[in-house]
Amino acid sequence: MALINVAAREIHCKIVYYGPGMCGKTTNLQYIHSQVPKDVKGDLLSIATETERTLFFDFLPLDLGKVRGFQTRFHLYTVPGQVLYERTRVAVLNGSDGVVFVADSNKNKMQENVNSLKELAQNVTRQNKKFAEFPIVIQYNKRDLPREVLASVQTMDHFLGVTKMNWPRVEAVATTGTGVFETLRAISRAVISKL
Repeated sequence: MALINVAAREIHCKIVYYGPGMCGKTTNLQYIHSQVPKDVKGDLLSIATETERTLFFDFLPLDLGKVRGFQTRFHLYTVPGQVLYERTRVAVLNGSDGVVFVADSNKNKMQENVNSLKELAQNVTRQNKKFAEFPIVIQYNKRDLPREVLASVQTMDHFLGVTKMNWPRVEAVATTGTGVFETLRAISRAVISKL
């Protein structure tokens, strides 16, 4: 849920990058953080244990404007994707205003994508939010994989239900920044329109 700071005239929105392990969530945030000007972003914080890592930073977008006279500030988080860290994912997802679901475009990772998306649906629903109405943008990451392992966009749409749910989707290569800011703009717009 967005936090409103009346004194500072800011609305703080929480966006979580969610998806299976090693799909590119961290790479997305690291790329965004490296490209956003210093005067509009906070430090990139890493909350790490021996076996998991969650990244966080906040920034003030340059081109999204104001909502009823309030400046928007986005707090971006990643979750650990490995299956055994569901509790951490639930905790990080709590209070979020929108999600970027990062799907791995490797056809051998399709079941992991599907399982992670199902878990996301359950976790959003457990927080008394309607999954079908919750702001979500799907990012098909790693679109630069070799053809023999690259899942087609149509296959990914089918398995992830993108068309049925009418989610915006973006093709990306997070390691080069392709599609990264397009994804961020799409989720930012979705979150702001919900406000």
